[in-house]
Amino acid sequence: METRKIGGSELEVAPLALGGNVFGWTIDEAASFRILDAFVAAGLNFIDTADVYSRWAPGNQGGESETILGKWFQQNGRRDQVVLATKVGMDMGDGKKGLRRAYILRAVEDSLRRLQTDRIDLYQTHKDEDPETPQEETLGAYDQLIKQGKVRIIGASNFTAARLAESLELSARDGLPRYQCLQPHYNLVERSGFEAELGPLCRKEDIGVIPYYSLASGFLTGKYRGEADLSKSAARSGNVKKYLNDRGFRVVRALDEVAAGLSVKPASVALAWLIARPGVTAPIASATSVEQLDDLVQSVHIRLDAAANEKLDQASA
Repeated sequence: METRKIGGSELEVAPLALGGNVFGWTIDEAASFRILDAFVAAGLNFIDTADVYSRWAPGNQGGESETILGKWFQQNGRRDQVVLATKVGMDMGDGKKGLRRAYILRAVEDSLRRLQTDRIDLYQTHKDEDPETPQEETLGAYDQLIKQGKVRIIGASNFTAARLAESLELSARDGLPRYQCLQPHYNLVERSGFEAELGPLCRKEDIGVIPYYSLASGFLTGKYRGEADLSKSAARSGNVKKYLNDRGFRVVRALDEVAAGLSVKPASVALAWLIARPGVTAPIASATSVEQLDDLVQSVHIRLDAAANEKLDQASA
């Protein structure tokens, strides 16, 4: 299987990342372990989580996903087989949030403890939502963590092109670590937000791209074909409803046609389209069963021809 470097770093990953947002939320520890085992057994190595996963779920306080991953590493000794990504900055309660140096240095220790590891391969600013903290301060905190060996490279998530460009200029000017990776919202039904400005900037600056919501909260699996289908997943239905329109259904029909021709599932095709996009390193996708994971893994083996790409591009334009 091909591997790809994350931006200009030395970290090499398979072209698909496993999303850890479901661990401890829609699936329990045992089911999470089964998916993680199957993911690594398939030859894949890139796992993305965040400290805040899944604080939003009733009874959770945040850190559940990292804790499950830490137990999995401890059980099987596979930490060295995985490129591990997590994030910092979102509200963890009790005033624990933001991008100030002191908070980042504290939050990373909490993540390392939960993950039962001594380093994070890709540490990401979860959202550019702390206007009181200068970007220089945030990057300075990351500089300290990289020098300590606790973080290998850094990434940004949910940044605008202007803010990412400003950060890269600061890194160059002040000799600070630069964001090597961007995690944007990007998929077949969410294109303009990334393709207009962020995509060209990332290609120009050699920034890796690991899109989230790669399957549009499940819409691109073909699971939702009308409002009646929203009851299939209460956790996701609010995110999916906006795609139930002419354009959305046009994209699903195109996925159905391409998938039928390749004897695969629409989800596999939607991910294969992303994997082949200019500048994309590895889309992130989550699975709640090994059967679902099999469809995701299939995407790395698909090569869409020009006709298939044209069909999908036109449908999603």
